[in-house]
Amino acid sequence: MTRWPDPRLDAPDPATFSPRQREVHDAITAGPRGSVPGPLAIWLHRPELAARAQALGQYCRYDSALEPRLSELAILVMARTYGAEYEWFAHKKEALKAGLSPDLVEAIRTGTSPGFADVEEEVVHAVATSALETRQVPDDLYARAAEVLGTDRLVDLVGVLGYYSLISLTLNIFRVSPPEAEPKEFE
Repeated sequence: MTRWPDPRLDAPDPATFSPRQREVHDAITAGPRGSVPGPLAIWLHRPELAARAQALGQYCRYDSALEPRLSELAILVMARTYGAEYEWFAHKKEALKAGLSPDLVEAIRTGTSPGFADVEEEVVHAVATSALETRQVPDDLYARAAEVLGTDRLVDLVGVLGYYSLISLTLNIFRVSPPEAEPKEFE
């Protein structure tokens, strides 16, 4: 996916925010994100969508049973599958900070088969890849994921995949790009 020349829809102008837009904007900036980036800014056109999506996103990213290393792995698989440059830009550094190896991150970026030293990472990658490619998870992979991750983390993994599908579609449909100074990661 290439960097979009122009977004199809800009974030609403803060000078013209409705009271509800201002309220949602301020609630998001007061949370762990500290700002209203990318898709959240687009969703402010519909402040109730922004508020509800922000709440789901906060759970998926900060409060789920899935530790950051595994959720960031799923997010990178999602970003690569959708070719969502902004999503990759926003999560690559977070994935590395959470403990994913640079080699694993690079393998995901280039679409090559990653080598896994960790069974949990292997299972998260397999579930995310299967879900994105076939919209299903075969019985044997499901059983393995349930055994390795447990029910709570498997349910949260599916939640992360669903939420970041919404993110990816928002970024791609409205053509949200990373900042101009950032390198393009996908060809």
